[in-house]
Amino acid sequence: MGTASDAHFAEQRRAAYGYINEAFAEGRHDGIDGDCLAHAALFAAFVELVATYGEDAVSKFAERLPERIRAGEYSLRLKS
Repeated sequence: MGTASDAHFAEQRRAAYGYINEAFAEGRHDGIDGDCLAHAALFAAFVELVATYGEDAVSKFAERLPERIRAGEYSLRLKS
């Protein structure tokens, strides 16, 4: 069973995702393409991750992204 810290972290991640969704909606409203927003968000995310964990740790994380993407970890739709 997860700890209170795990629950707190999960809640923070959900809240952060909400903020990002709001920023995307505002950007789209202002005429910015979704793919431009996504690339900028990825850049900002990697800058933050590198500042927090360093290049080596983040590059190891990034190496696993293709398999995680294919596994559906970043999809909101259920795989059929």
